[in-house]
Amino acid sequence: MINILDKVEKMRLKRNWSEYDLSTHADLPQTTINTWYRKQKIPTLYSLDKLSSAFGITLSELLADTGDPMEITEQDQEILDFYRSLTPKQQKLLKQYLKSLTEHDAP
Repeated sequence: MINILDKVEKMRLKRNWSEYDLSTHADLPQTTINTWYRKQKIPTLYSLDKLSSAFGITLSELLADTGDPMEITEQDQEILDFYRSLTPKQQKLLKQYLKSLTEHDAP
């Protein structure tokens, strides 16, 4: 089972953020964040959503028990948005095209 406080702490430290920095990025009171750690309280769903936004990940990635979540850059998000705007047929064609770009022919 995932320990969400440990995961948040790890992600915060990876970014060299203080608790104050995290509170600023997540738009949450620093006292709230401090209370989670002092009293070992689990953040509310609302707070978890704010934290995931601050870290630039989805809520499901934050809650996933799969180690470090994948961070999505602005460029990645832009490409995902384009992909989601395509029809299923266009998505299939794009995947085939991308696959052909990444395949290397043996000499």
